[in-house]
Formats: sequence, structure tokens, C-alpha cells
Amino acid sequence: MNADEAVRERMSSRLWRQAGALALAALLCGLLLGGLSAWFLGSVALAGLSAAAYTFNYHVPGALIRLFAIGRTAARYGERLIGHKAALVDQTRHRIALFDAMAAAPATRAVGWQLADQARLADYLDDVEDVDFTRLRSTFPAGLLAVGLAVVSLATLFVAPLALVPIAGLVGLAAAATRRCARHGVSLLSQIRAEDSVAAGAVGAILDSAVPLRAEGRWPRLCWDALQGFSRADLSLKDLRHHQALPDALASTLGPVAAASTIAAAWLDGARSGDLLISVFVAFSWLALGETAQGVSRIAVAALRAHAARSAIARWTESAPSSAEPTEAPAEPSRLHGRALQRVAPDGRPLKQPLALDLQVGRPTILVGASGAGKTSLLKQIAGWIGDDALQGDDTALTASERRSFAMVCLHDAAILADTVRANLFAPSAPDDELWAALEAMELGGRIRDAGGLDGWIAQGMLSLGEAQRLNLARAWLSAKPLILLDEPTEHLDAEQARRLIARLLDRLRGKIVVIASHRHIAMEGVIELPLD
Repeated sequence: MNADEAVRERMSSRLWRQAGALALAALLCGLLLGGLSAWFLGSVALAGLSAAAYTFNYHVPGALIRLFAIGRTAARYGERLIGHKAALVDQTRHRIALFDAMAAAPATRAVGWQLADQARLADYLDDVEDVDFTRLRSTFPAGLLAVGLAVVSLATLFVAPLALVPIAGLVGLAAAATRRCARHGVSLLSQIRAEDSVAAGAVGAILDSAVPLRAEGRWPRLCWDALQGFSRADLSLKDLRHHQALPDALASTLGPVAAASTIAAAWLDGARSGDLLISVFVAFSWLALGETAQGVSRIAVAALRAHAARSAIARWTESAPSSAEPTEAPAEPSRLHGRALQRVAPDGRPLKQPLALDLQVGRPTILVGASGAGKTSLLKQIAGWIGDDALQGDDTALTASERRSFAMVCLHDAAILADTVRANLFAPSAPDDELWAALEAMELGGRIRDAGGLDGWIAQGMLSLGEAQRLNLARAWLSAKPLILLDEPTEHLDAEQARRLIARLLDRLRGKIVVIASHRHIAMEGVIELPLD
């Protein structure tokens, strides 16, 4: 655990303790306010029937009622402010750990290190939010309700123990109904997630093909069928709401039933007039607690959603088995080859016929093929991002995890971070003159000087597509990795500039294994062209 993480953990613990103290204060003020108000009204009524009306002190209980009312309001606002702050600190801690895990997760590598599917991205963000706020929405209110039940039940045990019989029965019924709701909720939430995901995918596919579908007259019917998936998900959500109704109804009756039972039990026990006031105090505390008990099903559903979200997130963040990772760094190869490499798509589907591959230092290889031929997928497969095949190195076979340790892949759509130029070159240990040499070689030096130099701030929208591509090539120029994989490096460049830049880059990388994917021929001496169909 690093120092920053330790600080955040201590801050989170302190904030949750403060929020818990304020929540307990609000609960106790609410219970005392309800009980004292009823006791005060009863005392005034009894005093008014006798000479005690002339000596009864109205000011102290009246002041206490105002104190408890103000205390409850202040504590509630304080608990919400501090509780949300604590939840946000936990969110920061959780997301840092989550993104660290995602950066090492095979599932993320399989989709190219990015959540490019918008439907999956939306689901993922919803899942992260469910996990981030589960403590605030479920664990915290459940604990508060349990404390309130314990306190008021203990008071009832001393005042009117017979009242605990119907109270315990009602609490048991509410707990059983909540467990039944939770059992149904597991399957219903899974069904809702699946139906929403399928419907979102169908709608996305239809929107991507809107023009041809309209021309073919299939648009209305396909839209109707796709949107029915959302309707089915809403029907499943309605079923979940129906299952929540019973525990909420039972919980909402807890206050009135417990209050009536407490007064009735005290009456049967012989309490009359002033002796009944203590029982009235406890009874109206039950009424105040009933407000906290309402919505108990929402607490259960929040816990279920968090559990389902953790399971879904685990599929993104689970790391590869430790046995699959190399125990020591493999030797840098001067050759990679495979007689019959079965090409695969990012989702694991086999692509066309096996391919004979022979990659060597000093002999750049260009994968040439039309869009959709699988060039980018093959680069990722060579790098070990997708697939679990092994390629033969100099002396031994190299697994996908071993190849990842010495491969750099420059995808054609370069990601520009909202950061300095220096940070965007991905070479933190390189001296400034080497960074400038890379930029000049890629004909980007003047543009970077205009942007403020190496420490100038850039973002995705500040560079043209051609400038972003050249910055991407500068990263390859500076890379210390022995295997450089370039995806469409001439994209967004004119033919003459592309020829110059690639020639310089290949000369720079002549001591490395270089593979280029391109949809157009690059005629250069010493380059091996491998057509993909």
C-alpha cells in the first residue's frame, strides 16, 4: 500500500466514523423527539385535570422537544454531507484499484485496451456506480436500522415485555418477505441486465444500418422487435417492484403495530394515568423508528445490485492465472515464426486459414490487405493481446504473456492524452534532445514548438489526424521494446510524406522486429510483403 492510498484509507475510516456518529445521533434524536412529544402531550393532559396544572413545568420538555428536533435535522444533514464525502473517497480508492486491475486484465486486452462497445461501456459505468455507493445505499442504512431496532426493543423489554411478541412476529414476517424478495431479485436482476444488453446491442446494430434498412423497408419492424427487448426488461423490473411491495408494506406497519402493542401490553399489565406515560414514550419511539424501516426492500435490492455489479466487473478485471505469467523476463528474440498460426478475432473466433509467419530483425514485414482482412487482429495476436497461441523464438516457444512483455503496438487511431507533449511520448526516461529528435524525424517539431514545447499541454481535439498519427510514430521511434507493431502508420498522411516518415522510422528500428499493417502497398527495399485476404 503506497502513502497516498494509506492516507485515503485513513480519511475514509474517519469520515465513516463521523457519518456513523451523526446517523446515530439523528436516530436517537428522532426516537427521543417522538417519545418525548407524546409524553409531553399526555403529561399536559393529565396535569390539566388536576391542581398540578398550576405547577407543571412546560418549559423544560418544550425546550427538549425543540432541541431534539433541531438536533435531528442538523445530524441528518451532517450525516448526508459527510456520508456522501466518505462515499466519494471510497469511490476514488475503488476506481484507482479497479483501473489498475483493468490495465492488467486479459479481458480488457482482448478488446484492445478500451471499452469501445458503447452498450458494454454503459453497463460497466452503471456497475461501477452500484459498487461505489453500496455502502451508502445498503450497508449503512441496514446497520442503522439494526441499531434502532435493538435500542427500542430493549426499552420495550423493560416497559412492556409482552409487546415484543407481536413485534417479533411482524419483524420476522418482514424479514422473511425481504429474503423472498432477495431470492426473486437475484434472477430478476440477471434477467433485466441480459434483456437490456441484448436490446441495446440490437438497437445499436439497427442504428448503424439505418439507411439500408430504410431502403429495404425493414426499419420499422426491426426497430419494433429491438425495442420490445427494453419492454421485456421493464416488465421484469415491474415484477421486481411487485416483490418489493410486501416487505415494504410489512415494514411500514411496524411503527403503528409496535406502538399499539406497547400501550396495550402496558395497559394489560396495570399501568394507568401517569404510569402509562413511560409506555407512551416508548410506543411513539416505535412510530419514529417506523420511518427508518420504510423502504427496507430498497436496501436489499441495492445489496443485490452491488453483488451483481461486482460479479460483472470481475469479468473485466480478473487477472490471468499466475502460472501463465513468466517467472522471469524472457530473452529478447531476433526472430518469431510459426508454421501454421491460426488467426483469431478479439472474441476468439477463428479467422480464415492458418498463416505461415516468419518475422526477423532487420527484415520489416508488411501485412497488406483490404479493410476487414484482420490485419489489426493479427498484430494484436502477434503482440499477445488476443489468443493463447505460442510463436517460436530463437531457442524456445514464446507464449502470449511472454510476447506482451516486449511488444509495442501503435494502433492507427492514436490516443492523445490530455497532458503534456512529454507525457504523450511515453518515454519518461528519455532526455529532451532525444524527444526532440523523434519529433523532428516525424516532422512534428515546429508544431510542438508552437504548442509550447515538450511541456506544452495538448489534448485529442488540439491535433489534426495527421499530427496525431505522427505523434504516434514518434512513440514508436522512442520505444525500447524489441517488437514494434504499427497499425496503418500511413493513415492520414499524404503518399510522399508517408514514404519519408516510414523510411526514417524503419532505419531507426533496423535492430528490432518490425511488423506493419497497411491497406496499401509500401514499396521499400528490404521489406517483406505478406498479403492477407
